[in-house]
Amino acid sequence: MSVSNPIKTIEIQLPDGSSKPWSTDQSFQEFILEFLPFLKSKALGVELDGTTLVDLSYKPQTNCKVKFLTFQDKDGKEIFHHSTAHLLGQAVQRLWKDAKLTVGPVIETGPGFFYYDIDFAEEVITTDHLPKIEAEMAKIVKEGLDVHRSILTRKDAIAKFEKEGEIYKAELIAGFTDDTVSLYGQGEWYDLCRGPHVPNTSLLRAFKLTAISGAYWKANKDNKMLTRIYGVSFPSKKELDDYIFQIEEAKKRDHRKLGKEMDLFSFQDEAPGFPFWHPKGTILWNTLAEYIRSECFQRGYQEIKTPAILNSTLWKRSGHWDNFHENMYFTQIDEEDFAVKPMNCPGCSLVFKHHMHSYRELPIRYMELGTVHRHELSGVLHGLFRVRAFTQDDAHIFCSQETLQAEVKAIIDFTFDVYRKFGFTEFLTFVATRPEKSQGSDEDWELATNSLKTSLQDNGLEFGIKEGEGAFYGPKIEFNIKDSLGRLWQCGTIQVDFSMPNRFELEYTANDGKKHRPVMLHRAIYGSLERFIGILIEHFEGKFPLWLSPVQMRILTVAEPHSDYASDLASELTSQGYRIETDLRNEKIGAKIREAILRKVNYLVIIGDKEVAGNTVSIRKRGEETTESMDKNAFFQLLSSDL
Repeated sequence: MSVSNPIKTIEIQLPDGSSKPWSTDQSFQEFILEFLPFLKSKALGVELDGTTLVDLSYKPQTNCKVKFLTFQDKDGKEIFHHSTAHLLGQAVQRLWKDAKLTVGPVIETGPGFFYYDIDFAEEVITTDHLPKIEAEMAKIVKEGLDVHRSILTRKDAIAKFEKEGEIYKAELIAGFTDDTVSLYGQGEWYDLCRGPHVPNTSLLRAFKLTAISGAYWKANKDNKMLTRIYGVSFPSKKELDDYIFQIEEAKKRDHRKLGKEMDLFSFQDEAPGFPFWHPKGTILWNTLAEYIRSECFQRGYQEIKTPAILNSTLWKRSGHWDNFHENMYFTQIDEEDFAVKPMNCPGCSLVFKHHMHSYRELPIRYMELGTVHRHELSGVLHGLFRVRAFTQDDAHIFCSQETLQAEVKAIIDFTFDVYRKFGFTEFLTFVATRPEKSQGSDEDWELATNSLKTSLQDNGLEFGIKEGEGAFYGPKIEFNIKDSLGRLWQCGTIQVDFSMPNRFELEYTANDGKKHRPVMLHRAIYGSLERFIGILIEHFEGKFPLWLSPVQMRILTVAEPHSDYASDLASELTSQGYRIETDLRNEKIGAKIREAILRKVNYLVIIGDKEVAGNTVSIRKRGEETTESMDKNAFFQLLSSDL
């Protein structure tokens, strides 16, 4: 005979610190109806005591602190997306009675927020089937089925799924070590799942199935090939429509597509993952390099260059050999082991160590546009966003502990100044803390982490925490920029490093006449020029501001007699530092204009009889349909004001 828990009154503490009395025979869903009715259609689950996620149907038995999760919370989104995966699974099994379900997780990357791997027996499922599945999912939403959780012993669960012919589920449970498993049901359908889930299918109002692919069961090519169906979901149709618009817009802005159309860069089979920069792309690359170099010089940085290949003893001393070995390339020289540098910091440390330094010289700020090589698996390579060779706008600052906070603050200000130059005005900032694989003392890590947090607080910046995502040698600040489509990109970092100065025995003479260890700050603002260029291409849709454009204007002639005037104008503009293309072909001017528009140049300059006779130009700004006539000097002034 089972004995139920006696009913008692407990305290539920809310995020604002207030508490409410509650009975142990009532659920969190009932709590919301009584005390927080505005969350009735928004709450998706509960975070219990900051550690455990439970369903709204859960009946708490002890005093607890709760946070009701909505779609605005990361965990709330995961509950919502995983619940939609169940919606997909139920719809499929209503339509295909013999279909067998395997796993349906939430994912962070790929063509959806979730997927379900399904064995459709011998039937081939294509994208043509997706509308049919979506229609069945919509029916289930309209039915408003309550979602309920049940607990079975592992043995009973295996028997239940085997009886239903769900061989994949039975195989999964057989590999579990827990004595019990949980099932989630809605209507006639149920599935193996830890949960939690939304309380009712009616909440899953807006979704779309986005892609189909093949996937081996348990990612083993010796197992059966399954059908993987991807999907996305949102609480409202507007949010879904906004997302779909953003995805379609992102496809148009894909830097790989635009990079090819604008002839900026390419990837070749002879060097997979290593970008080839074409003339126009090299102009873009060099313009970015010169800009950051100039900004560094104004802030007291000195430029250095360090070798691409260094002896293995250096990498063992720095800690990279033990902590970054799988990402490195190796070679032998004179029968000794060498490695191609994956980071610039050890070489920079040798530059600092080459001379003795006084406290009067500190802080010493070295900057290096250093090309590094990292071994990335072929499956994660992605245009300029994930490559095997890239150039970091790297800098390493050696300072005393007393000036550490001031240096970090200066880097923060520098970083935001650069981002605003490109039109980025919205940022998210994080502090990434000590990872499991790391080096250095607990005291140094605590001091370094607190210094970053304090610097952000002193700057009035809000920040999140990324637990365990710091570099192996120190914690870091991560700067995320929001582009014109509202997407976030992690770019700049600031890292505080006490480890490498110790490993390389770096010293300076302090004002007390004794030798002291400097603090080493690592910082990058672009992150890498390659990735930052990819971001800029998509942010601007290839329509760069004038100062950055590889081709700033294209001079078009109406007919052959206008070529001399056009060539002279091109020479004059080139001598002033502008980047010019001319189109002197004997083609119709309309065709020339259409082609020039596709090249996304900032200005079209049209030369005909009137312009030659009056020593003028007719210009059309990018994105405009009208042409304006002006004398050359006025045009030069316009260009100067646009830089």
